[in-house]
Amino acid sequence: MTSHPSNRFTFYMLWLVAVASLVSCSSNKQTSSSSSRYHIEQDVGPDKPIDMSHVPDAVPRVEPRTRAGNKNPYTVLGKTYYLIEDESNYKERGRASWYGKKFHGHKTSNGEVYDMYAMTAAHKTLPIPSYVRVTHLENGRSVVVRVNDRGPFHEGRIIDLSYAAAQRLGITQTGTGPVEVEIIIPGDTPPPPLKPENRPASQASGIYLQVGAFSSASSAQALKDKVAAATDERVFISEFLAARPLYRVRIGPLADQQAVNRVRARLPQAGVYSSHTVQD
Repeated sequence: MTSHPSNRFTFYMLWLVAVASLVSCSSNKQTSSSSSRYHIEQDVGPDKPIDMSHVPDAVPRVEPRTRAGNKNPYTVLGKTYYLIEDESNYKERGRASWYGKKFHGHKTSNGEVYDMYAMTAAHKTLPIPSYVRVTHLENGRSVVVRVNDRGPFHEGRIIDLSYAAAQRLGITQTGTGPVEVEIIIPGDTPPPPLKPENRPASQASGIYLQVGAFSSASSAQALKDKVAAATDERVFISEFLAARPLYRVRIGPLADQQAVNRVRARLPQAGVYSSHTVQD
């Protein structure tokens, strides 16, 4: 049986509309994908290695600290971070990583544009901006970078370096490397402390759990790192400055005894089996 010409014409027009619709959907999907903020799935460096040995260190200078980039506290991946209130004695050892092309040209935490060829870095708790000296513990190379971003949010990593800084330290090929990070304070004194913005007033003077006290700052830092990995509460070092300094590792403030009990239940994960409460 032969179909009527008008039926064939109607079928043909419907087919054209369907094809056009599919092409349009495909085009929109591709555009959406390519315009997404981070369109590179796995972070990489430049297409070809670039020698960064000529890039100078960041030059520490006094800069105002604004709310931009300094939300305090803030939460990422279910974990809450409090900014260091007095960074004048900050020094820490751990692993450094780096970030590159995936984030190049996008905004950092304080609204600046990330440049992987500049001497910058991301840190979880240092105020923004800050300046730090990063020293590779195996090859002795050292750089000075300006912290203008947040991260890295991977277990065991303490700083995320720009591609330029990472290459100068020799870790772009290995991905990470053991480093020491030490604060550099431009001028004589650090800026005013960054107090948490949204901590309830009832907790400003609360219960603290002390888990250790040391005459060695490095020993206190080692315990702080272990405890921080076992709890979501704020862990910090309280310094008692006297003829013989004492570095006390504390957790808090904690709202009530129930919160204290919850934290104590998790401390064995960090190898801590004794602690006591203090009021502040």
